[in-house]
Amino acid sequence: MKKLSVVGIGPGNEVYSSIEARETLEGSDLIIGYKKYVELVEEYLPDKEYLYTGMTKEVDRCKMALEKACEGLSVAVVCSGDAGVYGMAGLVYELSSDYPDVEINVVPGISAVLSGSAVLGAPIGHDFAVISLSDLLTPWELIEKRLDLAGQGDFCICLYNPSSHKRKDYLKKACEILLRHKGEDDICGYVRNIGREGEEYHILTLKELKDTEVDMFTTVFIGNSNTKVIDDKMVTPRGYKGV
Repeated sequence: MKKLSVVGIGPGNEVYSSIEARETLEGSDLIIGYKKYVELVEEYLPDKEYLYTGMTKEVDRCKMALEKACEGLSVAVVCSGDAGVYGMAGLVYELSSDYPDVEINVVPGISAVLSGSAVLGAPIGHDFAVISLSDLLTPWELIEKRLDLAGQGDFCICLYNPSSHKRKDYLKKACEILLRHKGEDDICGYVRNIGREGEEYHILTLKELKDTEVDMFTTVFIGNSNTKVIDDKMVTPRGYKGV
């Protein structure tokens, strides 16, 4: 049976990669991924063979990996964070019907919602929602609906892809939607370059976040009505002290 692994590499720093992920990559003949993620792996596994594609070439990338696996190579597709959280695992399975001889193995990784949370403190200590603001694959009307309902439910919210060159005002628009249900002083935070050089985090209010500029390397966290700041960390209580 031919084998294709879809590997979550976490934020990209080797120390955030699981033992299984490292062993899978070391045992692979070929590693394929988006150029930026391939470069992150190449830093600690420089002797491997690599192929990469650019942004929006996800289907080409996964087909290439399945075809290389059919040729008898042990192939790994790398994904930032977790392979199944906005990663390539689902797409590989969708395409796999055309490659019935390929066995698929998904290796989990640390998603930004988890690694970013650890940097900020404990912002998702209670029920939370993860929403991407990218409308490349999801209509903005649906994103707006999800934001509105998450705000109504007083969820802690983690926002992926909060901004880009073409979507500079999307975080502002998201905050305006959430302000329909949340308070201006609700605690928020964001982390840039999680687990990589230049990592930084900031804690601020929802009103301040609305006018903050971020980029695609930033993950945003919006607390619920009970979220607080403790020792310069963002903390959402589960309620244990009240039990």
